[in-house]
Amino acid sequence: MELRELDNPVLQQRGFALMRELRPHLTDPIAFGEQLARQYMHGYRLLGACMGERIVGLIGYREMENLLYGRFVYVDDLVIDTDERQRGLGATLVTAVRNEATRLGCQHLVLDTGLHMALAQRFYFRQGLLARGMHFVEALGATTKGAA
Repeated sequence: MELRELDNPVLQQRGFALMRELRPHLTDPIAFGEQLARQYMHGYRLLGACMGERIVGLIGYREMENLLYGRFVYVDDLVIDTDERQRGLGATLVTAVRNEATRLGCQHLVLDTGLHMALAQRFYFRQGLLARGMHFVEALGATTKGAA
């Protein structure tokens, strides 16, 4: 297994089907590529766990700064192919991003997960992350796709 940044449209498109497992509202691969291009302009990075040409895990993250955490890395997306779970790929991806956050001089690693995702919550606790708050969302207008 090799970790590779999916930093070009060809590699990103190879990760589209897997990202849909986490984000089923993503239905258009072209729109997905355009969205990633916009996010990349704002510091988003997409790291893939690859077995040969097959992408079996993805973690999307970005460096941020705010008054609460100072400089930190926020994990937007983490998904492992259902056939490859329980093999340590998620832990490997989280560790890689944690190491990148440390390299960048960040003070925290932060992510959100759905209240209904008990297995994900257990995984994050095992990775040393603690639940420190709740995430509130208000859907505004017609642009509510993907808001969970």
